[in-house]
Parts: sequence; C-alpha cells; structure tokens
Amino acid sequence: MVKDILVNLSVGEGVHPAGDYAVSVACALDAHITGIAFVYDPNAPASSGTAYILVEAIDALRHENELAAKAAIDRFAKATDRAGVLAEPMTRRASLTGAGDQFARIARHFDLAIVGQAKPEPSAVEEKIAESALFESGRPVIFVPYIQKGPLKLDRVMVCWDGSRAAVRAIADAMPLLERATIVEVVIVTNERDRQDEIDGADMGQHLARHGIDVDVQRITRGDLDVADALLSHVTDAGVDFIVMGGYGHSRLREFVLGGVTRSILRSMVVPVLMSH
Repeated sequence: MVKDILVNLSVGEGVHPAGDYAVSVACALDAHITGIAFVYDPNAPASSGTAYILVEAIDALRHENELAAKAAIDRFAKATDRAGVLAEPMTRRASLTGAGDQFARIARHFDLAIVGQAKPEPSAVEEKIAESALFESGRPVIFVPYIQKGPLKLDRVMVCWDGSRAAVRAIADAMPLLERATIVEVVIVTNERDRQDEIDGADMGQHLARHGIDVDVQRITRGDLDVADALLSHVTDAGVDFIVMGGYGHSRLREFVLGGVTRSILRSMVVPVLMSH
C-alpha cells in the first residue's frame, strides 16, 4: 500500500514534468504527497576582484537559488490544489554534492519516491539525487522522463523479469500500481543462441494472476541488441505506458556504479520506470 509519496521538485528554468506526474500518482493511489525543493548553496565564482565583489556575487547567486526553489514550490502547490490531493511543500538547503544523500535520507520516511530523469546536458545534481534515491533510500523510485507529457497511465505495464532479488522487490513494491493496470506483460529477454539460459516467467505470471492481474508472459529474443535496447524497442513496439524493473549497481568508495542495463534505461527511457534495488 502506498499512502505517502515524496517527489523531488526540479528547480530552474524549463519544463519539469516529475512534479505534475507525481501528483497524478498520488491521485490514483489516494496518497499524501510531499514536494521537496532544494535551495542549492552557490559555488564561489572565480573572481579577480575584491573580496567584497566576491561576497556580493555569492549573495546574488544564493538569492537566485532561493527564488528558483520558491517557484518550484509554487508550481507544486498549484498542481496539488487543482488535483485536490493532500500535500505538503518542503524546502531544504543543500550543497550540489550533498543533495542526493539528503533526499535519500528523507525518502526513507515515505512509501515511494519520485524523481525526474536527468536531462542530456550536464546535470550532475539531478543524477546524484536519482542514484541516491535508488541505492540509499530503501524505497522504490519512479523515474519520470524529461519528455513526459501526460499523467500516470497504466493501460499496458511491462514488468522486466530475470529471476533476481531486485526484480522480485520491484514487483512487490509496484503491486498497488500493477493491480490498477489494464494489462501487465512479464517480459523476459533471452538469447536465441543459448536458450538454456532462459528464465521461465510462468510462475511469476501465475503469482500476479492470483492477485487478480491480467498477465501476459512475453519472451524477447534480443539478437544482436543489448538487453536495454531490446527492452526499449519492445516498449515502443507494444505501446508500453510504464516499466517495472530491478535497479542494479554497487557502491565504490561512496560513489555509485550503475549496472549497464540500469544506466541505459535511465538515460534512454521514454516512459516512467519504477525501480527497486
């Protein structure tokens, strides 16, 4: 059961669909939603002038960041008011390097975290928040594509199944959404040249069917494609609205190292993805 949702409200110029999408998830699940906007501590700009000019520049950047966070909170308040959901705004100060850890710690007090996909241009803080949420919060995370235009849609949900602990965790975490889906596809990616490595998805399909879920088990032969490309190709061909999958990676001296499939999906996804680690 999901009754308490946390969403990271991206700050700055441009379109930020994660907030509106998160509100639609809260509506569907009849959940409370908290939107957090970070006021980032400014990096000291390079300056050959006096110390007074440097302090003045830092103060101007800090004020700019405060206005950006306020604008994100205002957008969130308007969206929740329109939707009629119970909501709470939250503002926190953070460094660009510390925001991810702070978001993950806060997310531990919620059932579900929602974050936006980092855009192609350099966005180290967004990537850090996304990775920290996945690996450090202990909670499922929905990643919303930066091209997302509509609300939550569950006409066809793709569950990526490889028999792993992370995949099992993701399915269990996604159950409130899967139970609302029209069709759920349990998708297994296989290699035609080595069929003995196929993972039977029939048992997982049967498990989901016992929850009253309409399940279709599909096997995809990836051929010369890697696993992520095979999955993303199926998303387009089958008209998938939402993906559920395990998130893979490990920590190396406190730096997150994403698994290959996880990294590729997060960079190239075209529909929202729920991941659990």
